Amino acid sequence: MNTLNADKCLVLIIDIQEKLIKIAKDDTVKKNSISIAKTAEILNLPVIVTEQYPKGLGATIDEIKSLNLKSNYFEKTTFSVFKENNIKDKILNSNKKQIVIFGIETHICVLQSAIDLLNAGFEVFIVQDCCCSRNEENKNAAIRRLIHAGCQILTTEMILFELLEGSKHPNFKEIQALIK
Repeated sequence: MNTLNADKCLVLIIDIQEKLIKIAKDDTVKKNSISIAKTAEILNLPVIVTEQYPKGLGATIDEIKSLNLKSNYFEKTTFSVFKENNIKDKILNSNKKQIVIFGIETHICVLQSAIDLLNAGFEVFIVQDCCCSRNEENKNAAIRRLIHAGCQILTTEMILFELLEGSKHPNFKEIQALIK
């Protein structure tokens, strides 16, 4: 099992959209998603943001859209991002082997994307507290399946501090402030 390394990772934000975020039981998913997106911005990590049918489900939430991410936004119709050729090509051409994934819904788009990425040889890190489904049973079943498939399940704080590697990182205080 490998730890997350900022030089090797790409952040994949799946469908954190205006109407979909409302299925989250509280603000935790939104707050943590914004923290990871801001961390990606601070560390200048490559980011891919997807939107499932934005005409009906709305755009990516403003708090993420307003960031100066080194990112690409993609509209999609498939559940797995890896089945959209333009997204697949972007991931493959990134030369990153570690993919940090979070989004909505865990048991559909996150699950199918993660499995396809694993099958393509990527190390996949799921941010559990940045994922949600309409009901907890679906999310929990997806997390169990993702573990069995070989994904690493982490929390927001685990991701942030693995990327920093230590308190001497020049952005430590700035990123630490995101979780206070």
